[in-house]
Amino acid sequence: MARPIVGETSPVFSLRTGDGATVTSSDYLGEKAIVLYFYPKDDTPGCTREACDFRDLEAEFAAAGAVIFGISKDSEASHAKFSGKFALNFPLLSDPDGTACEAFGVWVEKMNYGKKYMGIERTTFVIGKDGNIKAVFPKVKVDGHAAKVLTAIKDAE
Repeated sequence: MARPIVGETSPVFSLRTGDGATVTSSDYLGEKAIVLYFYPKDDTPGCTREACDFRDLEAEFAAAGAVIFGISKDSEASHAKFSGKFALNFPLLSDPDGTACEAFGVWVEKMNYGKKYMGIERTTFVIGKDGNIKAVFPKVKVDGHAAKVLTAIKDAE
């Protein structure tokens, strides 16, 4: 599927967390903005830095009226272990069948050392309280990314 763009209605998602709770995006309509960041794999160097950066700024996101969710295809058990290891203070959502990855257009063909494969393109979406996409950060470079997303949320208020 094509990646949603700024101004479009966000795809709805309903996914489970590492502690077994279900998070449904429509539950936040009219209440909170959503930072939805897609990442390739739990407990890998880049994904760990990205998660820890969001963790360290979580209070500022909350003060700006936003909740943070990380999504990968890793299992709930993997998410629970990763969250615990790095004291993450926001939920990681498990998308084992790739439904959300497909809906948000982040399940793409990638290449590494000349080998093609399918994987998650590190991408972040800011979804407004109205359910519309407010910002899209494709092909994310981890360093400084969480701070850029926080700025985008503050600018969208």
